[in-house]
Amino acid sequence: MCNDMVIRRFAGTFVLASLALGWWVSPWWFLFTAFVGVNLIQSSLTGFCPLERILGRFGLFGCRPAGQPGAQPSRG
Repeated sequence: MCNDMVIRRFAGTFVLASLALGWWVSPWWFLFTAFVGVNLIQSSLTGFCPLERILGRFGLFGCRPAGQPGAQPSRG
């Protein structure tokens, strides 16, 4: 599992990047901002975070797949 700070950093980066793209490129990018927001709400309710799974699967940023030694227990 990942440190919560890693997930928050990614979420903030995605929101700011999609806002910038929506302002300077195309308003359709605001849909990505909405997607990130909905995913954050879903994650807070269910404890399932797709980004956490993806980062854990590839071992990026110190994240580990669930079930590996040293991984945090599931919240669900």
